[in-house]
Amino acid sequence: MTAILSGDIINSRQVDASIWMKTLKKALHTFGKSPKVWEVYRGDSFQLEVDAPSALAAALLIKSEIKQHKELDVRIAIGLGTKTFSSTKITESNGTAFENSGDCFNALKSNLELKSPWPKLDHDLNIAISLALLTMDSWSTTNAYIFKNALHNPEMSQQELADKIKKSQSNISAGLKRSGYAELSRLLHHFRQQVTERC
Repeated sequence: MTAILSGDIINSRQVDASIWMKTLKKALHTFGKSPKVWEVYRGDSFQLEVDAPSALAAALLIKSEIKQHKELDVRIAIGLGTKTFSSTKITESNGTAFENSGDCFNALKSNLELKSPWPKLDHDLNIAISLALLTMDSWSTTNAYIFKNALHNPEMSQQELADKIKKSQSNISAGLKRSGYAELSRLLHHFRQQVTERC
């Protein structure tokens, strides 16, 4: 079982590509090398493969990176399934994970949705994700930055995180609260648990 994330950058033409492309590639590079694990194509579209239980965390990491640019956001479709053909380029690979990701992306009604082999799981998780988007779509650049650093360093205390990114502990506390970090962490845990049970 694998996950394919298909996405594109919202408002990409309003910001110089040299600014956001570097951010996008940095986020994608976290998960492996291009073009086998990820690719950017058609200017502002991308595809990424990750292990299925980590799919939502990967999507949130990408979103928190892109939202650090004020005018930008990202749309992502998560497809869970199999990979039956593996190419040297992810955009030439195939399987139900790719099909589910493509179908999900073409039918997106919000900025982040999931399609898997389990319709009830999709229904339940997509409701939770849609509620989470009420917070995530409104992230300020600062809140996105704090969330990203907390997601990367879950073992750090607020003070350690403050020292790392040179902000006060009170700023970190407020930023984590505004970004919905505690609630989103519970959602990530729930997602990982539900998908792991089915893989």
